[in-house]
Amino acid sequence: MRAALFTLLTLIPAFAHAEIEAKKTKDTVEISDGGKILTVFHFGDFAKPVFYPLKSPAGLPLTRSWPFEKNIPGDTSDHPHQKSAWFCHGDVIVDGIKPAGIIKSVEGHDFWSEALGHGKIVATEVTLGEPCKGKVSFHVKLEWRSADGKKLFDETRVYTFTTVKGGWVMVMDSDIFASVARIIFGDTKEGSFGIRINDNIREANKTGMGKISNAEGLEGEKKCWGLISNWCDYSGTLDGKKGGITIFADSKNPHPTAWHVRAYGLMAANPFGRNRSGFPAQKGKTDLVTVEKGEHLRMRYGIYVHDGDAKEAGVAEVYKTFQHMAGGE
Repeated sequence: MRAALFTLLTLIPAFAHAEIEAKKTKDTVEISDGGKILTVFHFGDFAKPVFYPLKSPAGLPLTRSWPFEKNIPGDTSDHPHQKSAWFCHGDVIVDGIKPAGIIKSVEGHDFWSEALGHGKIVATEVTLGEPCKGKVSFHVKLEWRSADGKKLFDETRVYTFTTVKGGWVMVMDSDIFASVARIIFGDTKEGSFGIRINDNIREANKTGMGKISNAEGLEGEKKCWGLISNWCDYSGTLDGKKGGITIFADSKNPHPTAWHVRAYGLMAANPFGRNRSGFPAQKGKTDLVTVEKGEHLRMRYGIYVHDGDAKEAGVAEVYKTFQHMAGGE
């Protein structure tokens, strides 16, 4: 299947650069293009692995710098758990394993906030993929653990990176394995595959002309929040240049994605929220996502980091390419 993905990428003209590289250190994986850092995967001493920075081709730092860099003009320090880019969920119920502490509005284990008693997602193995012209990849084995260190389940992720005209794309293939017991993903808006946009280009900051938009052509938090869509984009102007980040949700995922996207700078793809989350698209639905012991849940998401706004960056066309890539692993 990897050979098929390689063949596909060599046939798509948009995938032009051959200089994209991955470099592993003790607790990071650096992704660069022509020697310029695009992003860094941090899997060391964090509550969950995160990516920082996410830089556009023009060099714009498109996610919030705090807490990696401090005293940046315009930066805030609210929502300390929203560190640049991540994947997790705010309420995970595991048969027979109660949470070590009680967190408000959470029935199971909280991997979203960093409140007292939160769980931790620990990378136990990180391996670079085989070199391939035009793309790089790495594999991560993870354990989702309770606040008191008990393993709740395993996850394997494959991250694949490639450059496209006007930006670069990261694809995450996630394989959640209920190795310990049955898993139920609780009904909360606090999830799951998300980014915190640079505070200077959030929608709430009018000076940055920040704009939220989705695949249906809707714009703004009020029109996009809690709706189902194949993608959502957050773009704005920083240092006189336009740039943005799109999150892609594979239409083949077993559960549709609703969007927890806010004017203050959060954008997260959430396939688990239902009626209690308040998502308009999930009103009245109570069918919680469940993974029986010994079974797998596989999902695919992507991030497109680009110059320009969603229209100028051709987000809709790049999403089609992402969908082709989705069949290749």
